[in-house]
Amino acid sequence: MLETELVTKLKQRDEEAFRIIFNDNQKKIFNTCYRIVNDKDVADDITQEVFVKVWSSIDSFRSGSKLSTWIYRIAVTSSLDYLRAQKRKKRYLFLQPFYGEDQKQPEIKATDGNPGILMENAERMMVLNNALNKLPANQRISFLLSKDDEMSSKEIAEILNTTVSAVVSLIHRAKKNLEKMLYKYYTNTINN
Repeated sequence: MLETELVTKLKQRDEEAFRIIFNDNQKKIFNTCYRIVNDKDVADDITQEVFVKVWSSIDSFRSGSKLSTWIYRIAVTSSLDYLRAQKRKKRYLFLQPFYGEDQKQPEIKATDGNPGILMENAERMMVLNNALNKLPANQRISFLLSKDDEMSSKEIAEILNTTVSAVVSLIHRAKKNLEKMLYKYYTNTINN
């Protein structure tokens, strides 16, 4: 079924159209939310909220952009809203740290059964994940949408409601910041 037909049916509150849209986008949206909030349970909740918003706000969808881009924009905005709320809680209530020790790390799956390689891959993933989490949110999101979801700068610009040149700049700065952090980490590791 074409996207325009799906949108038309969804605007008519067709549950089958919604089911198709949900099935086509749910995993990608969950992964995006998870990479932003870094907590599987929260990402799952946000993903559900995103699709509730899709259902209830479909009339505000403009057919000038792709439906998936509109859904990603809702997901990114919802995830950033969650992070802002967490920062406010931290600042005013002095609750647990923003990136606390009890933070869940992403699961690492490797195909090689060699324990040394598995441990090395796990360490690399942890180091990279920690570096990504230190990036400003707009850089991290732009970088992850570009690299993990293979989105174009134009699509990312639509999601973040900014210009293509701003997205290119965000991705460039993210790469440079990651390079500095990873260089510093590995230089310190080698020297110690």
